[in-house]
Amino acid sequence: MKQLSFRKWEIILSIIIFLVSLFTYISTLEPTVSFWDCGEYIATSTKLQVGHPPGAPLFQMLGAFFAMFASSPAKIAYMVNMMSAIFSALTVVFLFWTIIHIIIKYILKKDHLTANEQLIVLGSGVVGSLAFAFSDSFWYSAVEAEVYAAAMFFTSALFWLGLKWVDSLDKPRGNRWLILMAFVIGLSFGVHFMALLVIPAIGMLYYFKTAKDITPKSFIVANVVVFGILLFIFKLLLPWTMKFFSFFEITFTNTFGMPFNSGTIIAALITVGLFYYFIKKAHEQHQTLLEATVLSILFILIGFSTWVMLPIRANANTVINENAPTNARELLAYYNREQYGETHLFYGPYYSAYYHGLDKNEPYVDDKPKYEQDTIKGKYVIVNNYKKAKQNFTHEHWGILPRMWDPASADNYKMLAGIPAKSTRKPTFLENMKFMFDYQFGYMYWRYLMWNFVGRQDDEQGRLDNHGNWLSGIKFIDEMHLGSQDNLPSDVLNNKARNTYFFLPFLLAFIGILYHSSKDWKSFYVVLVAFLMTGLAIVFYTNVRPFEPRERDYAVVGSFYFFALWLGIGVFALYDYLKKYANEKLVAASVVTVSLLAAPVLMAAQNWDDHDRSQKYSALNNAKSYLNSCQKNAILYTIGDNDTFPLWYARDVEGIRTDMRIINTSLLNTDWY
Repeated sequence: MKQLSFRKWEIILSIIIFLVSLFTYISTLEPTVSFWDCGEYIATSTKLQVGHPPGAPLFQMLGAFFAMFASSPAKIAYMVNMMSAIFSALTVVFLFWTIIHIIIKYILKKDHLTANEQLIVLGSGVVGSLAFAFSDSFWYSAVEAEVYAAAMFFTSALFWLGLKWVDSLDKPRGNRWLILMAFVIGLSFGVHFMALLVIPAIGMLYYFKTAKDITPKSFIVANVVVFGILLFIFKLLLPWTMKFFSFFEITFTNTFGMPFNSGTIIAALITVGLFYYFIKKAHEQHQTLLEATVLSILFILIGFSTWVMLPIRANANTVINENAPTNARELLAYYNREQYGETHLFYGPYYSAYYHGLDKNEPYVDDKPKYEQDTIKGKYVIVNNYKKAKQNFTHEHWGILPRMWDPASADNYKMLAGIPAKSTRKPTFLENMKFMFDYQFGYMYWRYLMWNFVGRQDDEQGRLDNHGNWLSGIKFIDEMHLGSQDNLPSDVLNNKARNTYFFLPFLLAFIGILYHSSKDWKSFYVVLVAFLMTGLAIVFYTNVRPFEPRERDYAVVGSFYFFALWLGIGVFALYDYLKKYANEKLVAASVVTVSLLAAPVLMAAQNWDDHDRSQKYSALNNAKSYLNSCQKNAILYTIGDNDTFPLWYARDVEGIRTDMRIINTSLLNTDWY
């Protein structure tokens, strides 16, 4: 088996994996609108409208492209759903390539493989990637019009590009991979911020490749720097760019009396001029690092330019125009999700602060001024009373890492922490940390990881009760945390989402973790950072409350991607251990075959029935029933997402009951609705 044939087989298997994944997702694709945000995304994609913050303009533009191929308005939802299926299948291919790359470059550490090594490396990639393809949470997002399938595509692509970039550091024009990564980072802002979370992992990969001597001090500094780069891009570069545009727009309009949008145009010209100057100077002086840095920032902004669609369409006064980000200042508020209020991750109020009133010294603080265009005056005017407009609750009930923060969830916090129901005291730091580890990290993350690689009890939302738990299929283990599994009612046993994998995929991944860490701790640490950032870090950042409106496993699916990567490495680990006891070719073939049956085949067989949405029309039928039950020219009041978004889709996309007005009462208190 020649080395050239390995590349050939890699391409062939990539195509097969893509087709298998795509066939799976198309076969189980929802034919119309789904519940939750899908109706809004389809409606805003089809007519390029403005959805909820922080927006997904690139997703909407791509959705509009796919919608063009619909044979009728009723097929538009199917085509936008199809986009998710294609993105998901491509993500699986990127995982296949990533597993192969890591095994060859960081575990085997050689370019020329024996025939048996080629077989097991390719087999490991197939098993790991297909296991992820058939995993519960990823499959769920792959068959509906949500941003998470596209977000996973950008996450997987960015991590793979990082591997290629680090491999090319010593080659001429190796930084072209860095520039492409920067462009992908910018584009990902137009879908979801998830992809940014692999930036620290890529940074550590660069550190391990270039550091001459790895010391504890340099290792700590490298970690601080790579996380600083993430914060710079997410919290400084793009917000400051919008603040720069906002400042120029308001200054040139209000101070110099120029027409609306003049300041924005001038800011854009200055930005272009600055980039031209620094790129030209760096190129002339052969400052490679400066040139690469400036080009990277430029390409991030070029990718981010998809956001220009939002103010353009907001100014067109589209039917769905959430937050109406018509100018640079409003776009910044949209980006920062100011509609949803402040978040305090590291220091802030506990829920108990709301029991004890306002701060005695400073009961009120300034809010942010809200500027709007006054076409009569020809300037931007502040339309809110922002001076001393915001309540400032007593700081005696503030603390470090406030996990128990939401006053609306106070009763649940108390129940989980064992605090008396009528108590108004501040939670202790230990109670706060216990809630974080037990509920946020345990129930709202570990449970989801187990769903995907051990098994799932049912598709009922879990509220620390007898629903929504993980289930392995191994009776004595399940009885340890679920109680007796004897004499269960038929509706429990026959629930389509009762999927059991007997710990087999999980054990493969666990073996992969142990093996990877022992063979190459550097690349293991890189994957570990990516795993933690796309999993526990998201749970920490979102600061989930007890009993959210729905399960949140879709938000941490990125970590399952990297867990599946370890699953693939686990297949190689089994071969590496067993090859000394039998013929290597026989061991390689046997390990791949058994692993295929133990992970992807088992997962596909268990998950198919409850992930098959090809005959589901519930959301659309529900929306039609609501609309058609009303008289002509009626006004229909709705409350939550599932009462509203399918109706928006039915009216705006399929043209059902366009005579009606749908009013969401949750948005009535906003000035833009």
